[in-house]
Amino acid sequence: MQMKDITSRLDDSQREKLGEVLRFGVVGVLATLIQYAVYWVLIHWLNPSLSMTIGYIISFAFNFLASTRYTFRVKANARRGAGFALSHGVNWLLQMLTLNLFLWLGVSKQWAPIPMFCICVPVNFLLVRFFLKRK
Repeated sequence: MQMKDITSRLDDSQREKLGEVLRFGVVGVLATLIQYAVYWVLIHWLNPSLSMTIGYIISFAFNFLASTRYTFRVKANARRGAGFALSHGVNWLLQMLTLNLFLWLGVSKQWAPIPMFCICVPVNFLLVRFFLKRK
């Protein structure tokens, strides 16, 4: 079954929501790869939490631009920016907690972000969608 067959059964609202999820996936994968790449390089010189925070900040800038322009197709403004920053503040805190939990459980510092991302990415989608799509 082709994607076209699946989407032809959806109404416009459902197609738009599916598109958002798919676009979020593309942006999320790229932002996560940026964050993880920065983390991977920096853990050789810095502690894991600081390395992850620096990666998060760099990824955040890309993510905001891509999320407003591409994923949710909304105009960036101060209100959306504040909501995006708030949702990412919550996400950063969740990432720090889960990263350090997995490090404490004995997962190596190179691999601890993987289960952390599995928890934090879905939570982040819900938060970002809420703040960028509300009127």
